[in-house]
Amino acid sequence: MAAGTAMSSYWRGVRDGLPFLAVVGPFAMLFGVLATEAGLAVHETMGFSIVVIAGAAQFTALQLINENAPTLVVIASALAVNLRMAMYSASITPHLGPLPLWKRGIAAYFLVDQTYAQSILDYEKNPDQTTSEKFAYFLGVMTPICPPWYLFTFLGAVLGESIPPSLGLDFALPIAFLAMVGPMLRTPAHRIAALAAVLLALAFAWLPYNMGLLVAGLGGMMAGAQAEVRLGIKL
Repeated sequence: MAAGTAMSSYWRGVRDGLPFLAVVGPFAMLFGVLATEAGLAVHETMGFSIVVIAGAAQFTALQLINENAPTLVVIASALAVNLRMAMYSASITPHLGPLPLWKRGIAAYFLVDQTYAQSILDYEKNPDQTTSEKFAYFLGVMTPICPPWYLFTFLGAVLGESIPPSLGLDFALPIAFLAMVGPMLRTPAHRIAALAAVLLALAFAWLPYNMGLLVAGLGGMMAGAQAEVRLGIKL
């Protein structure tokens, strides 16, 4: 019965994760195209996506590499963009923390914006699930997101310059962020953090190597934390 329930949770996760495929595909293909145009070989591009598996950080690092930014700036910027993963981890630990170490390792590797956002919404909506059911649901959500990320990255890297600019793959980046961030702005603290980050990013856009994003990320987190304290609303 338990195995059957876990399998049902898995397939429910697959169903809920499928809509993200419409964004993940073009987004990954775009990265593959841009990476090869920047001079990376196909195997280097694939290694980038498999090891990092974080689209925003990958695009940030790739842009800075194209601008010949110092290595430390590239690494620091990519890490700053991915600071949110630490918050995701802390948020999802009460649900997946009791799992064995090897399962927690799998969850940590596949913890990306889409898998976190969809899983945490389901956990809050269905709080009576067992840890096994929650893990199965997480794997289900991951299935139509992460493997296609690798596949479409490979397709983009192989096709490279043969994809015409008129195809308009660059639409995926802003749409992806809007689709992920919009539903997560549930409280005033969330909205204050987002607004502060946007204003700081614009104010410090003049900084070289997109370092304004570092300022915006840190400022947004500080503003959200202060809003949480003052308003008594958890992020």
